[in-house]
Amino acid sequence: MVKEPMRILIVGGGYVGLYTALRLQRQLKPELGRGDVEIVVVSPDPYMTYQPFLPEAAAGSISPRHVVVPLRRVLDKCRVVIGEAAAINHAKRVATLTTLATEEEGSAAEQLTYDELVLAPGSIARTLPIPGLADHAIGFKTVEEAIGLRNHVIEQMDIASSTRDPAIRDAALTFVFVGGGYAGVEALGELEDMARYTARYYHNVKPEDMKWILVEASDRILPEVGEEMGRYTVTELRRRNIDVRLHTRLESCADRVAVLSDGARFPTRTVVWTAGVKPHPVLAATDLPLNERGRLKCTAELSVEGVAHAWAAGDAAAVPDVTAEAGKETAPNAQHAVRQARTLGDNIAHSLRGEPLETYSHKYVGSVASLGLHKGVAHVYGRKLKGYPAWFMHRVYHLSRVPTFNRKARVLAEWTLSGLFKREIVSLGSLEHPRAEFELAAGGKPPENPKGSS
Repeated sequence: MVKEPMRILIVGGGYVGLYTALRLQRQLKPELGRGDVEIVVVSPDPYMTYQPFLPEAAAGSISPRHVVVPLRRVLDKCRVVIGEAAAINHAKRVATLTTLATEEEGSAAEQLTYDELVLAPGSIARTLPIPGLADHAIGFKTVEEAIGLRNHVIEQMDIASSTRDPAIRDAALTFVFVGGGYAGVEALGELEDMARYTARYYHNVKPEDMKWILVEASDRILPEVGEEMGRYTVTELRRRNIDVRLHTRLESCADRVAVLSDGARFPTRTVVWTAGVKPHPVLAATDLPLNERGRLKCTAELSVEGVAHAWAAGDAAAVPDVTAEAGKETAPNAQHAVRQARTLGDNIAHSLRGEPLETYSHKYVGSVASLGLHKGVAHVYGRKLKGYPAWFMHRVYHLSRVPTFNRKARVLAEWTLSGLFKREIVSLGSLEHPRAEFELAAGGKPPENPKGSS
């Protein structure tokens, strides 16, 4: 009889999924070599997106293909399945998967058995029932959204440059960002910087013609960098004529009009939604314990509380913070996710070998944020930086964290070249509808928005 290998199933190919699989490849190298262990990674995309680089990708400072890490190349000792977990029955050790093949075949979802489970599906955008939001807004969590937003912004400048209708021009040059966290502030800062530079190549569009509006429901932005640095960021953005509105909510964006809670109304063709995230829906389709916010209840060893052979980390997990007072949990951010993944990989290897488990312990060292080219804020190890030093630290930190030497070298090369040459200001919106021209030539109808305008 042939003994089946012990199967470790990792659901999710983000920070936790990738780094856990990398750690397991290293820690279980002998077992993988003998065929005693099999690692299966299930991810909806064949790559991991390094999200802190999305704003720079949107601004054109980094090529989109260098923001992502191909899973199959990096996880050469793992079996990578492109698909999603629709449900997980941990009592029976069975995961229900939908893949590209099941969709093509029209067959039932695949049933995959496992011995050890790592749940790391991450999070999704948290939306609200706001009129018009689903129809007109765009998120900022994927590389596709970042590049689509870049194309869209340049396209709006093209529209404004060529129209004679002042209402259309005003709507095209009004950009509303909802959410004052990392994603919203960095995306707004980088894109405003890019658009300001791009305006020099238009004969009738000037930087002062554009309206950039940041809407935040709380009393400050970038809470991760501290209150003082948050106030500095507001001052810096307003100095660039960016309208920062605190204690304000988006109430509607129907009919391409952004209506705010303070009564302001802005006709706009661009609403970017970055107002928080929520746990992935697959967590609710499991028999594992969840807390009141829908995250997995975990121990400090990163195992699921009260359940054997189940592990979790990152945005999906509520992990106790042993460095803080009792009851506190680690923040759902990339800094913790990467470090938790290493401990998680080690603990799974310890568990398989009957060794004692490690406790995850990491004190939050601080935060860095970019506000555009040569502009930023940072609060690291108690030190507060602003302007160029903070921007430089932002780049150095994230360059050190992006996975693989290959990606580090490519990103560094692009930054070097972008410092020597001018920015690229081309919109490639037609990439979103690559068959549009051929369909028209073949006698079909052109799409309503052939360039991808939202």
